[in-house]
Amino acid sequence: MKKFITSVVILVGIMLAGSILIFNNAKNSNKTKIKLAEVTHSVFYAPQYVALSEGYFEEEGLDIELILTPGADKVAAAVLSGDVQIGFSGPEATIYVYNSGEKDYLITFAGLTKRDGSFLVSRKKFDNFTLKDLKGKYVIGGRKGGMPEMTFEWALKQHGIDPKKDLTIDTSIAFAAMQGAFIGGTGDFVTLFEPVALQIEKQGYGHVVASIGQLGGEIAYTAYHAKKSYIKDNPKVIEGFTKAIQKGLDFVHKKSNEEIANSIYKFFPDLTLNELIEVVKRYKDQDSWWKTTKLTEQSFNHLQEIMISANELDKKAPFDKLIDNSFSK
Repeated sequence: MKKFITSVVILVGIMLAGSILIFNNAKNSNKTKIKLAEVTHSVFYAPQYVALSEGYFEEEGLDIELILTPGADKVAAAVLSGDVQIGFSGPEATIYVYNSGEKDYLITFAGLTKRDGSFLVSRKKFDNFTLKDLKGKYVIGGRKGGMPEMTFEWALKQHGIDPKKDLTIDTSIAFAAMQGAFIGGTGDFVTLFEPVALQIEKQGYGHVVASIGQLGGEIAYTAYHAKKSYIKDNPKVIEGFTKAIQKGLDFVHKKSNEEIANSIYKFFPDLTLNELIEVVKRYKDQDSWWKTTKLTEQSFNHLQEIMISANELDKKAPFDKLIDNSFSK
């Protein structure tokens, strides 16, 4: 009798476990799977990682697969090819696509960051650094035609410095290799995103002397886009995605640096919690994130002014064609 009862208990346990598994699988299968290409992995995008860790996408019925796709041009190519449904990068990529004559062009439907997220790191320590200190120096810059490099050059011009004549800017080094090149001895300065800039400081290789974001002003900097046809055919997906990002933005504006760091900690395993809190503070102090996902025409125009200044854009693209704010609150 005892053996019989034990067998029944085991059988019921197996059946219960199987039922839970089936329920969870059914629950997950009800979610719409979305492949999201992100241009780089940085604490700069904290609201997005908050939305992932806090389950905001799941609340909207979305199952997000995050794919690192270095370079805004590579992100745009992935979206256009259909390899991913949504791209996350600078809107300059969508302008290039639109001006090329692509019929099913990319439309930006939600904004995240409102200024450049890179910092100027110096090999030498300065007590009172100004951009004038860059004259005659060698700087490892970002990719030619990319927003970090174009914003940096625009800021130099605003301070009376000619990027072509007054200093040397090396744009030949791949984004992922910039840190290593600087540590290896190349350049007097380098522009880096966080958490890399902090790591350079902690390792004793350099010192953060300026925020490119503060120098560049408010820009439609990093945002989410999809093909025109995809947005038209999947409005509920885009609406749910935008709501999740908005919840992430609300979180970073309402919560403390410590709460934000705890929420996104699993996305940055190479940092200590204290280091992550420090980086979050750095981005929060410079007002990096929009309050809502809605992009302003002024910020989009400033983006294009910077592109024109860098000789990367001949004519402005229409705001009403490339920006869709209808999903934003």
